[in-house]
Amino acid sequence: MFFASDNAGPAHDAIIAALATANRGYAMPYGADPIMDEVRAKIRTIFEAPTAEVYLVATGTAANALALACYAQPWQTVFCSPVAHIHEDECNAPEFYAGGAKLTLVGDGAKMTPDNLRSAIEGEETRGVHGPQRGPVSITQVTERGTVYSVDELRALCDVAKSFDLPVHLDGARFANALVALGCTPAEMTWKAGVDVVSFGGTKNGCVGVEAVILFDPDKAWEFELRRKRGAHLFSKHRYLSAQMNAYLTEDLWRLSATKANANCARLVAGLKEAGVTFLHDPQANIVFCSFPRAAHQRLHDAGAVYYVWSGALEGDDPDEMLEARLVCDWSLSETQIDQFVALVKPA
Repeated sequence: MFFASDNAGPAHDAIIAALATANRGYAMPYGADPIMDEVRAKIRTIFEAPTAEVYLVATGTAANALALACYAQPWQTVFCSPVAHIHEDECNAPEFYAGGAKLTLVGDGAKMTPDNLRSAIEGEETRGVHGPQRGPVSITQVTERGTVYSVDELRALCDVAKSFDLPVHLDGARFANALVALGCTPAEMTWKAGVDVVSFGGTKNGCVGVEAVILFDPDKAWEFELRRKRGAHLFSKHRYLSAQMNAYLTEDLWRLSATKANANCARLVAGLKEAGVTFLHDPQANIVFCSFPRAAHQRLHDAGAVYYVWSGALEGDDPDEMLEARLVCDWSLSETQIDQFVALVKPA
């Protein structure tokens, strides 16, 4: 019963098999391997973007930070939500790789709105040389609270950014989960909505460790290559990144894995609703934020189901006190594991 993170699950067998195949013989390094040519072609086809440039890195932080650095000058600010991964979980990497560009937090929730984005943008470039200048907008899809922007919501945010001539970055660590939830195409969720660059995640959805940076403006390609090398994220044995991404894109594995993860989450949510659990955010993909009594948390821990994130003290005098929990489903969870967890949450 492991609900701590979709980072924690196993890699898909097809990914491991692709790595084993790539391990035979020799291949040119630094992204010159022939598998990377297949990856580039597949992503261009999937995203309906024949001129897009595609690069691979091993972590989501590298993907976000290097992508944003190509669009943010050191004297600019990046607009993002207050719970965005680039703000809460990347140790100032975007600021570091951009040479000091700051972050401006937009609104007070996981989702930005056009109105609060416009207000935040208008609040900058008000002090001339003394203040930060306006830089890119970064949108997280799926959000860090498990919610999903609709295509119309994405387009509305991009429209605001474009009205100020600002580029848009999409943090798609859970890109596939959002896409499956919306039932749209990759193009509709990115460049057709106004996104300039996307971090297309693989690690959380069945890969060992690979993320693609997709630049819809090929003029940024050389700068990204330089920044990736200078930032120590250009793999010499690149074929092992290529092999993962190639297998991920083959026979729709990326969609199928996300579909399974989202279905697991839907089963979990249905069971928790029957148990009377309170949801803090509407679960739309594979992440749940909810509250249930301390007594239920204690039952879970007594049964060994300790692999999830909770807040508050497990020990306490009030068994009915509500403690928050964050539960994440990956593709590999079984229905049995989900049902066992729900059974322990239900009052005895």
